[in-house]
Amino acid sequence: MPDAEKDEDSRQGVQSIEVGVPLLQALAEHGAPMMLRDLALKSGMPAAKAHRYLVSFVRTGLVVQDAHSGRYDLGHFALELGLASLARLDAVRAATPLLDALNEELGETVALAVWGNMGPTIVRWVESRRPINVNLRTGAVMPLLHSAIGLCFVSFSDSPQVAARVEAELAINATATEKRGPANRAELDNVIAEARQHGMSRAVGSVLPGVNAFCAPIFDHEGKMVVAITALGPASLFPSSWSGPIPRAVASAAQSLSRRLGWAGKHS
Repeated sequence: MPDAEKDEDSRQGVQSIEVGVPLLQALAEHGAPMMLRDLALKSGMPAAKAHRYLVSFVRTGLVVQDAHSGRYDLGHFALELGLASLARLDAVRAATPLLDALNEELGETVALAVWGNMGPTIVRWVESRRPINVNLRTGAVMPLLHSAIGLCFVSFSDSPQVAARVEAELAINATATEKRGPANRAELDNVIAEARQHGMSRAVGSVLPGVNAFCAPIFDHEGKMVVAITALGPASLFPSSWSGPIPRAVASAAQSLSRRLGWAGKHS
């Protein structure tokens, strides 16, 4: 076969994969399970054709279908791919030894989070020597307006995705019977101002009763927030004071990693 034909062959790819990818993109962008008709419409293909692709995606674990509602969502393999991709970010790789050192220094559980398709997502989790009873691990997506990680992104990230999610969650909180976070813009602005004053966010038993957390932003060379670093522990051993040794250690770790990533600014 002539070299030109070989080169052309190598570029042809697998068309069926390219045709099916918009279904995965639609699920990722929508941020919630979807009915077949809506998924097909958003992907620009007939429902019968979309269904054939979805059957294969379900078999591979890229997509999962709820047995009761019939809705489709991203599956476990899609999550594994996403986490693997996030874990390869330079900031995450650079933060890993620092996270281990912070865990050793504090003796508390520490974690790293990035902004993923579904919101603030934990990509590294290091248990304390005294494990706490929390249902959080790598891959968990944190609440935006009442977790330390979520509020860190709200306070220090200028991403339009974060801003859009904030408005959606404020609308939900405004009508919620149980208040777990700011219910209007004025309340949120007060929380943001406090976080920016201290250079980090704080959650005092708002995600899990009896568990406190501090979270600091990490910036890249352009001054954009790329990662959040957090420490959490039982309130009896984890004071909520802004001036304690735990928030100081978290702030120092964040400052150190930001400098390593080329940021020349100062944390508050």
